[in-house]
Amino acid sequence: MKKAYLSIGSNMGDRLQFLKDAVQMVQFDPEITVKTVSSIFETDPVGYTDQAAFLNIAVELETTLSPHELLAACQRIEQELGRKRIIRWGPRTVDLDILLYNDENIESDDLVIPHPRMAERAFVVIPLASISTDPALHQLAAEFDPEKEGIRLWTAFDGDDAFVHTES
Repeated sequence: MKKAYLSIGSNMGDRLQFLKDAVQMVQFDPEITVKTVSSIFETDPVGYTDQAAFLNIAVELETTLSPHELLAACQRIEQELGRKRIIRWGPRTVDLDILLYNDENIESDDLVIPHPRMAERAFVVIPLASISTDPALHQLAAEFDPEKEGIRLWTAFDGDDAFVHTES
C-alpha cells in the first residue's frame, strides 16, 4: 500500500455535497482506502478571482494504484461529478489534485508530484498540514496568514463519514 494525499475543492452548486460525493467516490474504489479527511476550509479564489469562494479539504489515503492510475481515478470522478474545464483556475463542480504520493518525485507530461504549486497555496497547505504529521508541512502552514490568504475554517469533519457545518 502506498500513502497519498489529495486536495479536493468545489465552488459551484452544492459545494458541500460535491465534496462529500468526491470523498465517497474515492472510497468506493476497491484499490483505495480513505484514512483521514481534513476539516473543510472556505477559501477565496486564486488566479481567476471573478468567481465564488471554494470549499477545500485534504484527504489522506492508502492505495495500490500507481500514481498515473490514481490520476485517472481522480479525473474519472471529476468527470462523473460534472467538471468542465473551460477557464483555467475557473469555477468547477469539483477538483481533485494529487498532492503527494509516498515520498516520490514524479515529473511527466500529465502528472507532477509533489504538486508543483502546493507550497504557494494556503488553501492546499493548511488542510493538508491539519491531517499530516510531517513537521515541514506544519512549518509551511504556519507561514501563511489565513486572513490575508482568504482561508477560513468552515466545518469540522466528525470522523463518521459526515461533514458538520460549524457556522450558524
